Amino acid sequence: LRKKSMDFLKTFDMPPKNPSEDAQRRWREAVGTLVKNRRRRFRMVPDLDKRSQAETQRRNIQEKLRVALYVQKAALQFIDEELASLVRGHDTKSLRLHKGVEGLARKVNVSLADGVRSEDVGVRGEVYGANHYPEKAARTFWMYLWDASQDTTLMLLAFCAVVSVVIGIATEGWPGGMYDGLGIMLTISLVVTITAASDYKQSLQFRDLDREKKKIEIQVTRDGFRQKVSIYDIVVGDIVHLSIGDQVPADGLFIDGYSFIVDESSLSGESEPVHVSATNRFLLGGTKVQDGSARMLVTAVGMRTEWGNLMETLSQGGEDETPLQVKLNGVATIIGKIGLAFAVLTFTVLMARFLIGKAASPGGLVTWGMADALSVLNFFAVAVTIIVVAVPEGLPLAVTLSLAFAMKKLMQERALVRHLSACETMGSASCICTDKTGTLTTNHMVVEKVWAAGGATTVSTAKGFEEFTSSALSEGFAKLLLEGVFQCSGSEVVRGKDGKTSVMGTPTESAILEFGLGVEKNTCIEHTAAAKLKVEPFNSVKKTMAVVVASPNAGGRPRAFLKGASEVVLRRCSSVVVDRHGSIVALAEKNYMKQVAGAIDKFACEALRTLCLAYQDVGGENEVPNDGYTLIAVFGIKDPLRPGVREAVRTCHVAGINVRMVTGDNISTAKAIARECGILTADGVAIEGPEFRQMSPDQMRAIIPKIQVMARSLPLDKHTLVTNLRGMFNEVVAVTGDGTNDAPALHEADIGLAMGIAGTEVAKENADVIIMDDNFSTIINVAKWGRSVYINIQKFVQFQLTVNVVALMVNFVSASFTGSAPLTIVQLLWVNLIMDTLGALALATEPPSDDMMRRPPVGRGDNFITKVMWRNIAGQSIFQLVVLGVLLARGDSLLQMNGDKELLNTFVFNTFVFCQVFNEVNSREM
Repeated sequence: LRKKSMDFLKTFDMPPKNPSEDAQRRWREAVGTLVKNRRRRFRMVPDLDKRSQAETQRRNIQEKLRVALYVQKAALQFIDEELASLVRGHDTKSLRLHKGVEGLARKVNVSLADGVRSEDVGVRGEVYGANHYPEKAARTFWMYLWDASQDTTLMLLAFCAVVSVVIGIATEGWPGGMYDGLGIMLTISLVVTITAASDYKQSLQFRDLDREKKKIEIQVTRDGFRQKVSIYDIVVGDIVHLSIGDQVPADGLFIDGYSFIVDESSLSGESEPVHVSATNRFLLGGTKVQDGSARMLVTAVGMRTEWGNLMETLSQGGEDETPLQVKLNGVATIIGKIGLAFAVLTFTVLMARFLIGKAASPGGLVTWGMADALSVLNFFAVAVTIIVVAVPEGLPLAVTLSLAFAMKKLMQERALVRHLSACETMGSASCICTDKTGTLTTNHMVVEKVWAAGGATTVSTAKGFEEFTSSALSEGFAKLLLEGVFQCSGSEVVRGKDGKTSVMGTPTESAILEFGLGVEKNTCIEHTAAAKLKVEPFNSVKKTMAVVVASPNAGGRPRAFLKGASEVVLRRCSSVVVDRHGSIVALAEKNYMKQVAGAIDKFACEALRTLCLAYQDVGGENEVPNDGYTLIAVFGIKDPLRPGVREAVRTCHVAGINVRMVTGDNISTAKAIARECGILTADGVAIEGPEFRQMSPDQMRAIIPKIQVMARSLPLDKHTLVTNLRGMFNEVVAVTGDGTNDAPALHEADIGLAMGIAGTEVAKENADVIIMDDNFSTIINVAKWGRSVYINIQKFVQFQLTVNVVALMVNFVSASFTGSAPLTIVQLLWVNLIMDTLGALALATEPPSDDMMRRPPVGRGDNFITKVMWRNIAGQSIFQLVVLGVLLARGDSLLQMNGDKELLNTFVFNTFVFCQVFNEVNSREM
């Protein structure tokens, strides 16, 4: 025990040698309190003096170890608090006292190269806390039960039921007098219980979905290997790798990186981005990486972070009402007012008839008995019941059930719906602006062809690759090519615990690195590591990335490499490597410019994405030059179409949804892919971003309806296209995106669809739906379920309105002519219970059919209740009223009931119920 404890103590440093006075005071208090408590507890051991000397000695040793461990725990808490406050307060003075990032890494016992040991993760979680934020306590079933019982009309009915029981027992005795009142109370209990159960179950579903959409993975180094872990598994001491679009998972310190810019607006409200570097190392959890890449040492997690402090003051709200729910709440209010008018009329007619009959009786209006009071109370209860039946409480429930059901099903089909309204809005989508890479294609890119040393070679086959490495590459040229491939890259080759190498990074760069690994294997020439002097990461505006390295192949002198879009890199080149020996010739000579441009065009026409790699020796400067580069190679990269994309695009066209491809690729590649998957048709237009953004509003109005492909587009072009489609043409637009640069368009669109695999956290946060498998076919499923939600709600509204119209008219007309309501309070409540819950459940959870994708989408301004629905409501209502009217007027003689009014009313009620059963079946298909 002693040995283990001492080993444990050695792994952690004590507080800094020169802490502040306040820190020293807190340290002494914490240690003093702990030691004092442990000694007091030690003295309280009974009969200590009577024990043997060995026993006493053993206990003393144990007690000393306990004190030592508690002291150590105080030290750890102290370090934890110091680390958290240091980053939160941007305390550069304390950082210097702790000897910078390296000093803090030693204090938390972690290597900046190898990261945390896997076996220590659990201990660190216990000591420093987990990277979780306390969630708002879930509402219990009893809370939902209480809410459901607060309905005013139900409370009125409950009051009537109690009075009815009292008067009934007084007039009719026990137990006959209590049946009506007790029946009403039992039915009310059932209504409240079922409503509460539905709401509670729905809240559980939404909590599950909330949990799912918070699942974010981040790359860390542990045990010397780079790997992906959930942000909730991050612990203090973890070395986290951050790149463009990532969310910073916890508070920490910048170790090293390039051009690292962070957006702290979510915390500070300041829109100005913050440059993080060796002079400003502080990173706060919850902020987003806007540019560059870096490694970070985690210093505080969970509630110790700045974001955690904010979370304490916030309570997470539930889902907002969707536009459809708002619309239906308006419909419910109008119907409720109509019901109230009918209830007042019915009560007035019943009271008038009662008073006329009372005045004509021997006692007149002067004498009143308990039976009279019971009659008046019954009239009031009938009026309240009419209101209960008329108000369609089932409408919001049906919408919620339908959306929750659709969301759950879409989860199984690899689509995570982040906002409820997206489900129904997607059903109205008339246009989808989609990315190419990863959405229409498989997102696993391979180098298909390479133009290098004066000629093009197909390298996707084993024979072609061997031919390229044997004939096109001399040792000098191979070293130059490999240096460019491996140094000028935002991706990384990592070795797993099993010894296998894998590439982590974007699909395009991974394809080039995999090509480089293949060249190394075939030629037995390995690239040499070089110190990076300056890095300009890739961004969508420049369409290039650049790096300056101290090149071993250039005698350690600085050498710049440039990689990016073919036409951009080619403009910055003045010469080219023309043979396998590495001979350099000016591009202007012997039509080499034409030859290279021709190779690029040929690659593009074969649907290959083209990238150029170039280099330049820069003397003693470490800056990235603007021009004067020497072209090394042109890569033609292929990303095959996903299975099922052609069929999905065809389904969209049949469903009246226009698919537009917006990509950063050159126009030849974009057109080839668009034709292959059926997006670009004979009458469609393919346009480039620069040409589009120079157009006037009138020119845009003329060309936008015809645009099917936009190539070489910037994020602003995508945003402009979406804005104009919505504003000029009133279209409901869905947009797919995966990068940080797609966030504005995703936010602007009616439905933003972010890619779950290739998508950055910024893109996902601005999206309404996350496509977990990055597949275009999944988007079609979202549209199909969206249409299903809308149509299912229409079915339920048609069913509900028919029931309401018939119930109101039957009771009102019967009360006017006979002085009594044939449908009693308990019967009406029972029908209301069934049609509001089980009816909603049945119609709202109908799965979508393929027929739904053969109709045009519902427009923005289209009426919710269509002409077909009005026809069905009117037809069913007239049919039911005629049948029930005939039974009420002539049922006694037709069915030979010999004047048994109760039997006739029972028959009328059963007929009414069966009419609703068949009405529900009819409503399944409008």
